[in-house]
Amino acid sequence: MRTSWYLTDLAEARGKQELFTRQSPQKLKALREHALVESTVSSNRIEGVEVDRTRIGTIVFGKPALRDRDEKEVRGYRDALKLIHERGAKMAINEATIKRLHKLCRGRISDAGAYKERDVDIIQTYPDGRSRVRFKTVSPLQTPAAMAEMVELWQRGMKEKWVHPLVLAAALNLDFLCIHPFRDGNGRVSRLLFLLSCYRCGIEAGRYVSLERLIEQNKERYYEVLEQSSHRWHEGTHDPWPAANFLLFILTQACEEFEERVGQLKSPRGEKTETILAAVNRQVGSFRVADLQAECPGVGLDLIRRVLARLRKQKRIKALGTGRGARWKRLRN
Repeated sequence: MRTSWYLTDLAEARGKQELFTRQSPQKLKALREHALVESTVSSNRIEGVEVDRTRIGTIVFGKPALRDRDEKEVRGYRDALKLIHERGAKMAINEATIKRLHKLCRGRISDAGAYKERDVDIIQTYPDGRSRVRFKTVSPLQTPAAMAEMVELWQRGMKEKWVHPLVLAAALNLDFLCIHPFRDGNGRVSRLLFLLSCYRCGIEAGRYVSLERLIEQNKERYYEVLEQSSHRWHEGTHDPWPAANFLLFILTQACEEFEERVGQLKSPRGEKTETILAAVNRQVGSFRVADLQAECPGVGLDLIRRVLARLRKQKRIKALGTGRGARWKRLRN
């Protein structure tokens, strides 16, 4: 029941997402830049990689000489995020993509992009110094076959639609963490992989709100559900729903925050005019004022008519008739 409610909320959020991305292009630029910083910092901080806070903006957006290994990994994670944000909708989820993301976020060190060569179990260390094996991951010898099977199940599941795509994305994330294919950086790659799989499912809230920050804010629960869902994973009798519902919860929170942030930002001067111009440029063949109204919710009819009159005077469009039902046609961009 919990899963079904999350999926219902996310379906509604996806419809609103399409409206926001058409309506507020200037607002979204600020959100994208803010999310890029938050995601880069939070995902690395979860793994214990931190940098001087005064250099974060420079590392993410500038091109400084990097001081140490941590700064290289933060910059590398930024590069991986940019790759997903720019090409995520078309990037295939396969072993080559996963290795590429690992190579980027590990700062291209010697074994970046290569599967582990020795056992890398998940160890929990207690404050008194005691430790225990929380999960025994797939052996190095079996890792290539396990990764190939994981990718094949994702691709077949998306094609044959066994289950909702977002549930499949959560299962992919859990399997990746249980396989733990790399010597280090598995947590960061898992979050990049989840972001990419969300893009493939049509949810792009992670472009504007940091999923990594939300996971970090719920870090204790994150580790708890991973342990719950990984129990008996090797036997195939594990319970994936705690981990799946946690990730769906994170996505739901991101979509709600995205809607709230877009509503809070003030409209930059001239944004409505830019929205109309963008809508005109999307038209194929002739169009009516009503078509522009449908694509520019919240924009008044008088402003649409003024923009059309200006474009006509500039010989960028021409009228194909008169009256309320008149059609227009673009002459040039």
